[in-house]
Amino acid sequence: MTNDWAIELKEVSKKYITKTGINYAVANVNLSVKAGEFISLVGPSGCGKTTILSLIAGLFPPSSGDIYIYGQKVEGPTSKVGYMLQQDYLFPWRSIYQNILLGLEITKTLNRETEQHALYLLEEMGLIDYRHHYPHQLSGGMRQRVALVRTLATEPDILLLDEPFSALDYQTKLRLEDLVCNTLKKHAKTAVLVTHDLSEAVAMSDTVYVLSRNPGRINQIIEIPPVISEKTPLASRNTPEFQTYFKRLWEELDVYEDR
Repeated sequence: MTNDWAIELKEVSKKYITKTGINYAVANVNLSVKAGEFISLVGPSGCGKTTILSLIAGLFPPSSGDIYIYGQKVEGPTSKVGYMLQQDYLFPWRSIYQNILLGLEITKTLNRETEQHALYLLEEMGLIDYRHHYPHQLSGGMRQRVALVRTLATEPDILLLDEPFSALDYQTKLRLEDLVCNTLKKHAKTAVLVTHDLSEAVAMSDTVYVLSRNPGRINQIIEIPPVISEKTPLASRNTPEFQTYFKRLWEELDVYEDR
């Protein structure tokens, strides 16, 4: 096994026992993500995309198969992995400054150095002047930037993104896509994005994995060429190649619409 792979899923399945029998959320998933790579998972609703993120995060074990983070088998949550959700989950009674330190407090790694790093990230996001504000005083896009700072402050190697932009207006969403991509590249993070937005998947990713449903399996792996992936998400949308890959994803997913 090589540490060139930040994430490895080997024949991973997750089943749930219900009143009607055994249901598989995902089945026999094989997935390898290089260090520093940005990948997206797309597929119809209920195909197990979020289940895969939760398995990588170690929130619950697979029913079968193995998951590795930098060559180490996942046995539970690890500080190497950060998780950013659709909702920011900022504590309303804590200031922005207090919110960004929350992860450091939980992991008992808060000290002068890590505090300064968190403030540096907040400044990098253009929010340092809002550190004494409270969440209700910020816009949705600003709150998501704070959530990103809180996640990055613990210095995870891998960032899991579960539709973090879906609740934002379109203009804010595009700006935040650029900001997140630039930040992750600057800090050499590996990222896995779950999204229903196919244009977002093409614009942000090095590779897009298309899942089928019932149960979720990887149906297609689409590598995004450098002419798209090396640009910012906003700029990539203006390349002639962008529509070609968007159309390819659309056609792959259109197969499942009538099922």
